[in-house]
Formats: sequence, C-alpha cells, structure tokens
Amino acid sequence: MLPSFLIPAMPFGTVTLNDGNKFPIIAFGTGSTMKYKDVTDYVGQAIENGFSHIDTAQYYQTETYVGLAIRESGLSRSSLYITTKYSSGGSSQQAIQQSLNKIGLSYVDMYLVHFPELFSDFESGWQEFEKMKKDGLTRSIGVSNFTLEDLQKLLKTAVTKPAVNQIRFHPYNYASHKALLEYCAKQGITVQAYGSLNSITQNPGGPVDAVVNAAARRIGATSNQVIFSWVRSKGIAIVTTSQSKERLQEYLAVEDLPPLTAEEIAAIDAAGAKGPPSRLVVARLALQHRFGWFSSLIMWVAIAIVFGFATFIML
Repeated sequence: MLPSFLIPAMPFGTVTLNDGNKFPIIAFGTGSTMKYKDVTDYVGQAIENGFSHIDTAQYYQTETYVGLAIRESGLSRSSLYITTKYSSGGSSQQAIQQSLNKIGLSYVDMYLVHFPELFSDFESGWQEFEKMKKDGLTRSIGVSNFTLEDLQKLLKTAVTKPAVNQIRFHPYNYASHKALLEYCAKQGITVQAYGSLNSITQNPGGPVDAVVNAAARRIGATSNQVIFSWVRSKGIAIVTTSQSKERLQEYLAVEDLPPLTAEEIAAIDAAGAKGPPSRLVVARLALQHRFGWFSSLIMWVAIAIVFGFATFIML
C-alpha cells in the first residue's frame, strides 16, 4: 500500500466539464492490449506513478481488477476518478449496477455509452443515462465513438448534454474529425482521445514521422510526447496505457515540456492530412526493425517475383 503523501501530483490537472464536475485530463486505460487480463498490478503501478483517472469498461472485463487495485492503493475515493462504459446492449440500469458491484463502488465519476449502436432508440437510451446521473450512480454521463451525426441526433431530445465524447484521435484522422471537434466545442462537450500514438506506432514511415521527430529534437522530447503535446494543443484530453513504468512517466512528463510552436502544430496537421503510409511501407519497416537489412532484400525479391508473375499472366 502506498501512503497518499507519496502519490505524485497530477501534472496534467483537470478540465471543468459542462456539468460543472472536474475531469482529470489524462487517464490510464485498461482496454487495448489489456482487455480480458488481470490488470491489478498495472493499474496499481499507474496510480503509484501519478495517474488519478482510471478508465475501464464492461467490454474490457477489467472492472474487477480495477476495483482490486483501488482498494490496494489505500487511497480515499475522492482521490481517484473512475470512468467505465456501458458496452453490453442489455439494460443500462442493470449494467451500471453490475459495474459498480465489480469495481466495489457506490458511484462512478463518468459513465459512457461505449458505442452509439448500443442505443436502439437514442431518446429512451439517453433518458436512462440521465436517470443514472439523477440517482447518483454516476456523477457525469457521456458517450464514446459518437460521430457528428450521432451527437446531433442525441441532442435533439437530450435534457442533459453528454459531458464527454471519447474518440479515436490522431494526426491521420484529424482532418476528418474537424467538424466533430468544432461541434463538440460549440456544445461544451469535452473530447477525450484514445489511440493517439497509433499514428507513429502502428503507421511508421508516414509523413507525420519527420515533423514529429523534428519537434522532438527541438524540445528534447520523445516522439510519443510530441504526439500527446499535439493532442493537448487541440484542447483534447487523453486516455493512454502501458505496462511499462518508464512509459507512464514519459507520458506524465509531457506537461513539463516546452509547448509546440504554432508552426510545428500546423506542420503535424498538414502531414496528417496526407494520410498514413501504405501497408507495404509499414510492413517493410516492421521487417527491417525485426530482421535488419536482410528482410528488405527478401521483400523486394518477393515483390519482383509477384510483379513478374502478374506481367506474365497479362501477356
């Protein structure tokens, strides 16, 4: 158990939601590669290193382990911010009760509908969420993976606006999300990004790499930190994850770095608008990383063989 006075201060701070509640700007997520696993130690490690916001979901099957890590931390309930999500498609009222029982809490701080498809009827579906907030089962309610059209449909009948829209967000989809971001800003809906590092970890070799690396060299940061700085420049909160203590510390240190310049932000925007690299480029870089130059030789020989065979067929 870690004494509360040893818990590092939250460097990212909070943002005030449209319902008046405070929302920690960076969250530790238990989805992605952690789904369906015992994440007790990883959540505990995140808390020890300064994360006060923990994100889970029915679908991840990590709620029980999140609850265990919370109890093992020895921290007061008010010291932590817990988000979970309705993912099942059954009764949302039953779902939140099940989630609370698994986590071991009387309320969560944020309850999200994981996907818009879970609402067969937006009006009645959201009314159930509004009732949960009124009943004190959650302090805030929000959505996840909602498009502009989904939000417009929801707000036609909503009494309480969603406080948050959690979406996949990175430089390569920024251009396609501009209208959504503008609408959320107009409605006072906080956007939270997941998958932001995918632009460089799952799509290496693309146009974003060069401008991110240049910014990283200027401010003495890692490419991951530059991506998160870029996300924050858009006024967007972050949910991220890692099993590595060093990675978590790297992410939390972002707010201590010099800010990106307007020119660097614009350069990342422009590079992202060009789109991610082709799968061929990604595959080549992955092979080079794993096997070195020999893999590239094999790949180009394979391409030559395929090209030659295709040419033969066309004759």
